[in-house]
Order: sequence, then structure tokens, then C-alpha cells
Amino acid sequence: QVQLVESGGGLVQPGGSLRLSCAASGFTFSSSTMRWYRQAPGKDRELVAVISTAGGSTNYADSVKGRFTISRDNVKKMVFLQMNSLKPEDTAVYYCEVSRYGIEYWGKGTLVTVSS
Repeated sequence: QVQLVESGGGLVQPGGSLRLSCAASGFTFSSSTMRWYRQAPGKDRELVAVISTAGGSTNYADSVKGRFTISRDNVKKMVFLQMNSLKPEDTAVYYCEVSRYGIEYWGKGTLVTVSS
């Protein structure tokens, strides 16, 4: 079955960096577009970044452009989110997501807290 397991969250000061990881299993990772979402307290879940199957195409939410970088390793079946210049408004639970045959699969998320 499809499994997505996020890791790498934590508490970081404004201006700091974190690298999130998502380990995937149970599906053909190399042929799947992968996405990172986040959900801040009291807000809707929002799409943060998308990466194509081979990693050649990426897209970002305007709020994170120039600060976040999505990447993937198709051998290790992992997707990453490098987050730099973090701001308090980046505080959220971050989720890895994949859609297969019209069904969305989500990990349990990893909490990122940006605070001094």
C-alpha cells in the first residue's frame, strides 16, 4: 500500500533553515509527481511545491518562491523540501502528497515551528 512518511520538522528561529524529507513506498515513485503541502493552525491546507517525475520541473507557491527548494531522489524514493530564510508565517504541519489513479495519498505530516 502507498505510504508516505515525513520527517525533519522542528523548532527553528526566524531566518533559519530546515530540510524536510518524505520517504515513499508502495507505488512507482519514479513515475509520480510529488507535492508538499502545509496547513497552519486555523487555516486551510495549501500547496507549497510540486516536482515532476524526473525532477526537471518544479513549481512553488508565491509565498515561498526563492526560499524553498523541492527535490527528489528516485533511487532512494524520497522527496525533499529545503526551507531557507524561514519566517514565523511558515509555521505549519507539512505534508507529502501523491495522487495515484485519482486517489490522493498523504503522510501524517511533520510540524515546523518558526519562532524566537
